[in-house]
Amino acid sequence: MKKSVPAPAPRPVLATIAAITVVGGSLLMTACGGGSGGGVSFPVLPPAPAPAPTPAPPAPSPLGTLDGSVPLVIGHRGLPGLYPEETKTAYEAAADAGADSLETDLHLTKDCVLVARHNPWLSDNTNIAEVAKTNTTVAGRKRTVPGVLVNVKYPPIAANGPAQYLSDLTDPNDPKSVLKSLIVDGEDHTNDWSITDFTMDELRQWIRGTTYDAKDQRPTDLNGKLPIISFQELIDIAKAKSASTGRTLTVYPETKNPIWNNAQAIANGCGPAGSHPLEDALLKVMNFNDLNRKDAPIFVQSFEPESLKYLRSAGMKARAVQLVDGNDVNYQTGEMIYVTNDVYTFVDGRPYSWTLAGNPKWFGEMLTPAGLAEVKTYADGIGPWKPQVMAHTIVPFVAGKGLADVNTIKPTSLIADAHKAGLFVHSYTFRNEAKYLAGVYKGDPTAEYLAYFRAGIDGVFSDFANTAFAARKTYLKETGR
Repeated sequence: MKKSVPAPAPRPVLATIAAITVVGGSLLMTACGGGSGGGVSFPVLPPAPAPAPTPAPPAPSPLGTLDGSVPLVIGHRGLPGLYPEETKTAYEAAADAGADSLETDLHLTKDCVLVARHNPWLSDNTNIAEVAKTNTTVAGRKRTVPGVLVNVKYPPIAANGPAQYLSDLTDPNDPKSVLKSLIVDGEDHTNDWSITDFTMDELRQWIRGTTYDAKDQRPTDLNGKLPIISFQELIDIAKAKSASTGRTLTVYPETKNPIWNNAQAIANGCGPAGSHPLEDALLKVMNFNDLNRKDAPIFVQSFEPESLKYLRSAGMKARAVQLVDGNDVNYQTGEMIYVTNDVYTFVDGRPYSWTLAGNPKWFGEMLTPAGLAEVKTYADGIGPWKPQVMAHTIVPFVAGKGLADVNTIKPTSLIADAHKAGLFVHSYTFRNEAKYLAGVYKGDPTAEYLAYFRAGIDGVFSDFANTAFAARKTYLKETGR
C-alpha cells in the first residue's frame, strides 16, 4: 500500500512555465513541479488570424480635360451675379467664392492707361447718365456725330451678311475724326459716352460701376457706389488674394475691340500711326509684373486673332486664348448661325479684322480641324460660346421655339478636336438666371455645369463663381476625388 503524499503548494504561473510544445497541431503548455511526470498541460488557443487588409479605394476616374487637371472656375468680370461687375468688390468676392481666375475686359483711357471695363460705351455698365445730370464736363463729352456707311470688300451677297457697315472714321483724311462718333466694330452707340474720352483719374473720380447682364434680377444696392479700377489694380487684387488664401489666382485679361481701341489710342496720342497701343500697354504691364512667362498666372484672350498674333510677334510668352463667337443657334440641327441681316454680322459673326480685310468667312471656320491647327500656331486654347461645345436642340422640332424649349443637349466634337490639336477649351458664359439656361436643365444652373464638366471642358467663365465652385465640387466627388 502506497503512502499518500501531499501535493506541492501552487506556484505562480509565470514561474512554472517550462516549455510550449506543439502536439497534433495544438499548443500545450507544460508546467513544472508536478511530481514525477505529474505536470499539468494547459491548451492554448491559436492566435486569431490577422484581419484582411482594407481594400484600397477605387482609383479616381480620369478627368476629360486636356492635361487631366481640375477644370478652372473663371470669375467672369469678378462675381457680377452679386456685385457691380469689374469692381474691386466683385473681384475680391469671386476669389473668396473659389474662383481660380479673375477675368476682365481691357480698354485704353485717354491717358493711355489700361482700364477694366466691359464695354467702351459707358451708359450700360456705369452710372454716367446720372452723373451727367449734374456734371457739365461729363455731359459735354457725349458723342453725337453719326457714323458713316462703308461698302464691304467681299462679295455683297446675302450669304455674307449686309453689304455695308458703319465706321467711325467720318473723315478718311483725318484719323482723329474717330474721336467724334461712337461706332465700335460696326455697332452704333451714338449719343453715349466713350471710355477713351476720360483719363484714369477722371474715371475714378466721377464714374462708378453697375450691374449689366440680368440687371433687372441682380442686386442693385451697390450700383453707382464702387469705383472703376485699372488693370494694375486687378493684378494687385489677384496677388493679395493669392497670398491670403494660399492659392495662386490667375488674371484673365481680354484685349477688347482692339482695332477700335488702337485707332482711338493713336488719335489720343498713345502711339504713332500703324502701332498697337492697346497690346503694347498690355505687354508693358505684364513685363512689369513678371507675367510674361509661359507658366505665369495669366491668360490673355481676344476675339480678334490679329491682336493675339501681334502680341506673339511682339514677344508675349504667356498663354493665349482665341475667343470664338456666334449669333444664334439652329435648334433643329444644333448648328451655329453666324450670318445675320443686321450689324451683329460684324459684331459676333466674324472677327472685325476679317470684315476690314474683305474676308467673308465666319468664326466657325476656327472650329474646324484646319482652323484649330491654325489657332494652335499662336494660341494655347480656345474660348467658344456654350452652344458650340454642346449642341442644343428641340426634339421634336417646333419652329419659333427658343432656348427655354431646348430639351436635348449633346457634346459636339469640339472638345475632342481641340484637345487633339493640343488646345484647352474654356467656354462662356455660365449664369444662374433661368433665362440663360436651356430648358433641359429645368432652371438648375448646377445641371448645366455638370454637363460641361462631364464632357471634358477645361474651364468655365461664370458670373456666379460661388455656384460654379460648388458644382465643380459635386463633379469631382462623383469622379472619386
